[in-house]
Amino acid sequence: MSMENPLWGAPRIHGELLKLGFEPAQSSVAKYMVRRRGPPSQGWRTFLRNHTPDIASMDLLVVPTIGFDLLYACVIIRLDRRDLVLINITRNPTAEWVARQITEAFPWDEAPKYLIRDRDRIYGSLVTRRLRAMGIRDKPVAPASPWQNGLAERLIGSIRRECLGHIIVLGEVHLRRVLKSYARYYNAMRTHLALDKDAPVSRPVERNGVVRSRAILGGLHHHYLRV
Repeated sequence: MSMENPLWGAPRIHGELLKLGFEPAQSSVAKYMVRRRGPPSQGWRTFLRNHTPDIASMDLLVVPTIGFDLLYACVIIRLDRRDLVLINITRNPTAEWVARQITEAFPWDEAPKYLIRDRDRIYGSLVTRRLRAMGIRDKPVAPASPWQNGLAERLIGSIRRECLGHIIVLGEVHLRRVLKSYARYYNAMRTHLALDKDAPVSRPVERNGVVRSRAILGGLHHHYLRV
């Protein structure tokens, strides 16, 4: 048994050992415990795991078109089920537009407690005021620390690898249609390792019927189901 849990003292560990059929003296447990160098504190992974139902994350990605125009996509994801709650496109991202996306992503009675974002200058005072009005605590990451917004960064990577890296974007309407289709696939069909190989919108196990496939994004991906 590990003796390194910073929240457990000798009496607690001794009690666990007794329940496992071991009968050492409590003084022996205390003797072999790892001595803490500082106050007890949960790790970042433990903190994140305990708060994921109340955390969302957002980011922007830039998409060039066939005519070398630049389009901007805003993505917002909830951390607990990895569900992509919003993806939208604009040619001219402004703080007002970003604030509107936040409002559209969350019903006022279902807003998360925290929103993680980077420090892009587009998130102005209008965005922070909107977050406060919705009861959401703004959590910008540290400068030059994209890993602190890792799930949004990973989502954008998946969008590029699994979708945009295989498609020539013709324009705003085309990109919106493609990303909406990918969002439906991502939420309802694509399995995730972090969800025990389930989809964000949980997929039931199908045991009866003939296996068929349905093409998504022109055959770039497929949805397999029984009919």
